[in-house]
Amino acid sequence: MSSTRTPHVPAAPGSASIRDVAERAGVSVGTVSNVLNRPDIVRAATVERVHAAIRELGFVRNDAARQLRAGRSTTIGLVVLDVRNPFFTDVARGAEDEAAQDGLSVVMANSDESPEREAAHVDYFETQRVLGLLMSPIGDMGERLERLRAAGTPAVLVDRTAGTRALSSVAVDDVEGGRLAARHLLGLGRRRLAFVGGPLGLEQMRDRLAGAREEADAIPDARVEAVETPGLGFADGRRAALELLARPAGERPDAIFAGNDLVAIGVLQALMGEGSLRVPEDVAIVGYDDIDFASAAVVPLSSVRQPRERIGQTAVRILREEAADPSIEPRQVVFKPELVVRASTVGRG
Repeated sequence: MSSTRTPHVPAAPGSASIRDVAERAGVSVGTVSNVLNRPDIVRAATVERVHAAIRELGFVRNDAARQLRAGRSTTIGLVVLDVRNPFFTDVARGAEDEAAQDGLSVVMANSDESPEREAAHVDYFETQRVLGLLMSPIGDMGERLERLRAAGTPAVLVDRTAGTRALSSVAVDDVEGGRLAARHLLGLGRRRLAFVGGPLGLEQMRDRLAGAREEADAIPDARVEAVETPGLGFADGRRAALELLARPAGERPDAIFAGNDLVAIGVLQALMGEGSLRVPEDVAIVGYDDIDFASAAVVPLSSVRQPRERIGQTAVRILREEAADPSIEPRQVVFKPELVVRASTVGRG
């Protein structure tokens, strides 16, 4: 009694396996693997035959599986607070530029200021065994990231100082940034300052407010009121400005320091579109980050500048070093901010 062997049926184009390629080219699976990984040890005619089979079948190499077998990924995870904020896209650009120099890629995830989404992203990147993780956290992620680092996946905080020497971080001195903004506004004779930004659970926002208040405390008749926003976006600034406009004239601020530029632009639009207040004559406005939109606003926005792309580049350099040598001591890099003065505080001259 004879038996028949069921022939192997190749997968549909785009889902072909390495076995399908080997059968189409008439070679062993090991030969296909050598063509993909060490083509210099395979005869040129065989290499061409294997590549022809790859083209015909639409074979896609599974680099993720290969990296897992090798125990090393070429992917860096980046978790940001709000992907819509140009500040974070600029940080990501700097990170990508730096990573590309070593053949690495950056995958960005958006927490949308949700602790649950943030935790899910971290869990996902850990299961994917990324080379390392860059993170702008919502709250205190120190313990979670320290465990990640101890397990072999380095993590670097971005736009946030580390509360521990056990983690590396790359940030800007936000307390000094708050001082710069308030010093400028107070120097213009403004005394009723409002800090519009939030949520104040974010360390960056608390530090910017603290710096502004430190500066105002040196002047007896000056004060800084905190107007907390639930988020970091344009609509948050607009809503806060409308609430300020609803106050009696004598209770409104004569200067606004916004927690970031998107909030500042929302404030600017509301003041000029919904109210009768003039900028900067009635209310001077300073933003934070100096994104490209700041200089292009209807009234160009004074802003505290952060070196956004350098933050991303520096974070990747540190991450790469820690991935290569886990014994390297974590380090904290803090850049100095600078104030860029435009028409929203000094007029059009």
